[in-house]
Amino acid sequence: MDREGRLRRVAARQDGLVCREQALALGFTRHEVDNLVTFGRWQSLARAVYLPRPVAAVEPSRRQQIRAALLSLGPAAHAVLGTAAELHCIAGLPPSDEIHIALPGVAAKRTRVGQPYVVLHQLEHPAESLVCLDGLPATDAISTVGEVILRLGRYPAVSVLDSALCRGLLVEEDLATIAGRIRRRRGAVAARGYLAEADGRAQSPLETRARLRCVDGRVPPDALQLEVRDDDGYLLGIGDLGWRAPRVIAEADGRGPHGTPEAIFADRRRQNRLVNAGWTVLRFTWQDTLDPAYIPWVVRQALTTARRR
Repeated sequence: MDREGRLRRVAARQDGLVCREQALALGFTRHEVDNLVTFGRWQSLARAVYLPRPVAAVEPSRRQQIRAALLSLGPAAHAVLGTAAELHCIAGLPPSDEIHIALPGVAAKRTRVGQPYVVLHQLEHPAESLVCLDGLPATDAISTVGEVILRLGRYPAVSVLDSALCRGLLVEEDLATIAGRIRRRRGAVAARGYLAEADGRAQSPLETRARLRCVDGRVPPDALQLEVRDDDGYLLGIGDLGWRAPRVIAEADGRGPHGTPEAIFADRRRQNRLVNAGWTVLRFTWQDTLDPAYIPWVVRQALTTARRR
């Protein structure tokens, strides 16, 4: 196999990337590597890390950017904070292009990253707190969530906790462990409050935000993922938020799961079944959660009307 074939084999194990040292070991000279980068045949993604594809041919993926940052910083580097949460597929964090990488000890202070979107942290984690997520080293779920919620406001922090619980990355007992780990750290007092509000039944950050708006507006739901059945036990539908006595349900309509034509038609049929069974169905979007007063006002009006009826 020629060096190009060996290069492709190495890159295939690293999301299509290759390090400078690896290229040299495969028979490329330093001059050749520099020319490949200078003339745009290879893309430089991080210090001494390349995507061996022409610049105009392909845009590096988010995963390739994270991999490049980790490769460039050496074997001790690992993803932390929002980047680790992203790799765990934990939802709820505000969108960001930043890549958060940790190095232990003084290595983080001595290292020059060179990429403006890479944020280097001087953090140390024991080996048992690190995991390999499809080939990328990162903090485990409990460490990631514990460190993230110290740096977030209430709504995104509770959304992150809900997401981790819903995905099965955390269990209820882990919340007490997190509380112990963050004790006396900056932001710990607020974070303990977020832990108390976490609920793994919420299936999206939108559901979490809608629930917190109701709690803040003093109309908290008494059920999440409420199953509504007819007299024969047939499932009519499941409500994201539910108020059982007045028979009111609130649905959180996100762009993803509710955005396809099939989902829209299914939502309408489910709503018709619920309305015919005597339930009031409310629907809220992300935009609705941005106004602190709107969702509680709508829910309160629906509860009042239902009780009168």
